Amino acid sequence: MSLPQHANVVIVGGGIAGCSVAYHLTKLGITDVVLLERKQLTCGTTWHAAGLVGQLRATRNLTELAKYTAGLYHALEAETGQATGFKQNGSVSVAKTDERFEELKRGMSMGKTFGLEVELLTPADIKRHWPLLEVGDVVGGIFLPKDGQTNPIDTTQALAKGAKMRGAKILENTRVLRILVENGRAVGVETAEGTIRADTVVLAGGMWSHGLAADVGVAVPLHAAEHFYIVTEPVAGMPSNLPVLRVPDECAYYKEDAGKILMGCFEPIAKPWGMNGISEDFCFDTLPEDYDHFEPILNDAIRRVPALATTGIQLFFNGPESFTPDDRYYLGETPEVKDLFVATGFNSVGIAASGGVGKVLAEWIAKRHPPLDLCDVDVRRVQPFQKNRKYLHDRTVETLGLLYAMHWPYYQYKTARNARRTPLHDRLVAAGACMGELAGWERPNWYAAPGSKPEYQYSYGRQNWFDACRVETEAVRDAVGLFDETCFAKFLVQGPDALALLDRISVSKIDVAPGKLVYTQWLNERAGIEADLTITRLAEQEFMVVTAAACHTRDLAWLRHQREALGLTGCWITDVTAGIAMLGLMGPNSRPLLEKLTGLDFSNAEHPFAWSREVEIGYATVRASRITYVGELGWELYVSAEHCLDVYERILEAGQDFGLRHVGYHVMGACRVEKGYRSWGHDIADEDTPLDAGLGFTVAWDKPGGFIGREALVAQKARGMLPKRLVQVMLVDDSRSVPLMYHEEPILRDGIIVGSIKSGAWGHRLAKSIGMGYVACDAGVTKEWLASGTWEVEVACKRYAAKVQLEPLYDPRNERIKA
Repeated sequence: MSLPQHANVVIVGGGIAGCSVAYHLTKLGITDVVLLERKQLTCGTTWHAAGLVGQLRATRNLTELAKYTAGLYHALEAETGQATGFKQNGSVSVAKTDERFEELKRGMSMGKTFGLEVELLTPADIKRHWPLLEVGDVVGGIFLPKDGQTNPIDTTQALAKGAKMRGAKILENTRVLRILVENGRAVGVETAEGTIRADTVVLAGGMWSHGLAADVGVAVPLHAAEHFYIVTEPVAGMPSNLPVLRVPDECAYYKEDAGKILMGCFEPIAKPWGMNGISEDFCFDTLPEDYDHFEPILNDAIRRVPALATTGIQLFFNGPESFTPDDRYYLGETPEVKDLFVATGFNSVGIAASGGVGKVLAEWIAKRHPPLDLCDVDVRRVQPFQKNRKYLHDRTVETLGLLYAMHWPYYQYKTARNARRTPLHDRLVAAGACMGELAGWERPNWYAAPGSKPEYQYSYGRQNWFDACRVETEAVRDAVGLFDETCFAKFLVQGPDALALLDRISVSKIDVAPGKLVYTQWLNERAGIEADLTITRLAEQEFMVVTAAACHTRDLAWLRHQREALGLTGCWITDVTAGIAMLGLMGPNSRPLLEKLTGLDFSNAEHPFAWSREVEIGYATVRASRITYVGELGWELYVSAEHCLDVYERILEAGQDFGLRHVGYHVMGACRVEKGYRSWGHDIADEDTPLDAGLGFTVAWDKPGGFIGREALVAQKARGMLPKRLVQVMLVDDSRSVPLMYHEEPILRDGIIVGSIKSGAWGHRLAKSIGMGYVACDAGVTKEWLASGTWEVEVACKRYAAKVQLEPLYDPRNERIKA
């Protein structure tokens, strides 16, 4: 087949993800699709995958995609005539420790929220499911009956056949040399056989994706690692219907394969691969054996499955798989180049993910927006520096093993640290800061007391920093706390069209007096929240946008793309994050402290809430903005990076008289949940509207020119009732045994699951376990409906009485922040 000159969609990569995208595009009626594979279908990573099809994922939507994948693989043979080898034999996960068992039980409760069938297992139950297993040291486990396994090559061929049956063209032995970009848009690809133009390009190139993307200035951070497994000789008497088995405490998984056992691992210290590039001839290649590396896993496996001791090894396999810095794959349109989409970096879950991935990416391409909230895997979460090869190499040592490591709350990566540091980093470490990492930034999460180590001791209960955060919270509540908030992203928007741009994309009125600060959201056309941030008017034609560090890339891309879509040429957007430090002074003594530092009046009359002005501290000019994310009187201070240390030192010196204390991000996170402040990506995202989220107070319904998403939001408002709303949740029990809520714990009304937790924490000001989550009722979520029910939250298979309300749990009348 010759290379066409043009296609509606060109897909780069013939693994299971690329073929799934082609399959689903043609199902939508987009049949002018050309898939280009450098060698043969599946020859990179897909062919040697273990073929596990698990369904329970970290969020509802990702679980729904995995559930769809299982259903798709089950039906493909009937549709295409191509066998897939799929069988729905279930999966068992085993815990050797109480901590792991709690993790599994929390996952089981979460699975109920997602509508999954999950069964709790005793060691005897596990033995019945897997008779070959030694269970003497097992605490318990869970069984997911709808999980399964499939043949990766046959499944990929079935997807490819389905795509071709509806008109797609698949060209093997066609190597893509580079992606063609013109005026910021992908317009095709150049291959060894010639050039093909396209309206959309999809990069599904597995471990080749990083290089192809980097060549056109796009960050797709991933790195290959060696992945090991063995296949035994036939095992005498082995049942053919064994479920997939995972023993994460031993880093191992097992599956029955034609009477043999395939046993693979995700070891704690992995071996990155491909640092010197990938051979152009790579095709179904394997990597050299490393028995010494695999031996500790194998020894544990022989103890776990004694039959292995007397069974020969038919195959010792080692092959490369791609891993990303956060163990989540990449999906969607890239922020750097329009019309370039990615589906790559699958972290050994590509088989289980690709069916759903193909479906949602095809819909995303067709509609030019994601069909559901996919922020966990959206490529716009990437920070540009993360494409650095040394960073990726160092992080990959850790990320492979994290798949089976304990998924502790607040876990901090150990590798590839100190990539981004604020001007105060060393001072904060000297003050006892225990640093965490977000978007590459080193941030003080909590401060250790003198004589104790600033190191995490993880658990699902109260971790070792619990008391440290109580002390920090008391400082914020009763005196004044100092936060280093430099990691927050900051954009200057300037020019004669600056106001027109910001007013059009914001739900709030931005045409305010210079010095006014506006809390607002940016919506899509469906009224879903794309961003949640503040905008300060600095001058008639100058504004400063401030948003969360994790949203840096996404929000900057949205801002720039909307400027292009609106055709506003008289507007300049500058990312000033690195040049401007940001400090927070929060608490009732922030006012007298600032008055001492500046000699100015910071009373309500002279500096009201949500206003900003320039002041002098030491030798620096500082912008002081009265705003808070912790629910106390406070100011954010913006200072150029070179003056940051001077200002910091003067704050410390003057703060001695006001009870000043360093405070970390764990306190900020807990305080914002107490106060009901939303966090994008946790409590709000592009499926949630301001009305769903209780943010209707930010909306300027009748401002001139309206705003993006207004029509959809007005229509929702006109319907009157809200079938889904964000609520505050507090467990009634306040004993030390009360559990902490983290994410996706089921919320029950009168014994029926009606929602789930999105954010959770321990609120030291309330002395309660608290959270925020969405609840749903077809007739509308109202105060009366909330008040008339009996509420519980399920944590690790146990239910706890709860109080549920719409109003903030702490200071609902805002008396403290406006004092």
